[in-house]
Amino acid sequence: MTVRPRKTSEECNCFAMRAAARHLSQSYDRFLAPSGLRTTQFSILARLKRRGPLTINALAEDMVMDRTTLGRNILPLERDGLISIEPTASDRRAKELRLTKAGEKRLQAALKRWSQAQARFETVFGADRAGDLRKLLRAVAASEFAPGKEPPSRR
Repeated sequence: MTVRPRKTSEECNCFAMRAAARHLSQSYDRFLAPSGLRTTQFSILARLKRRGPLTINALAEDMVMDRTTLGRNILPLERDGLISIEPTASDRRAKELRLTKAGEKRLQAALKRWSQAQARFETVFGADRAGDLRKLLRAVAASEFAPGKEPPSRR
């Protein structure tokens, strides 16, 4: 009988991914700081620019965030006039987020700095590896690994 050694916390997939995400977010935040946006705020504005008005629930799902976390991130954007939050026409209880003209302007100003962060990462990490990493991370986000889901059977 072969005994497998226990996996250690150093082999935790979740910890490794979160540590890498924190490291990368901190780096992007430093690049974006002069624009007055943090990485998550930049991503919210960019999604609204690309996809148009979205409900809070739709944006949270699109960004793979829980609604509460998204709510904390949109409050300063609304306060600064970068987005507007209004009831939807079809359901007055649902709230729709819209990018304002000021938000478009701030996003455009931040885009140059975001591009610098992207270029720096790809220079340091390698453009091919960065592309492979994005594909792997998208696959993780799209996987069936989620609370309440049964793992696929291995027959």
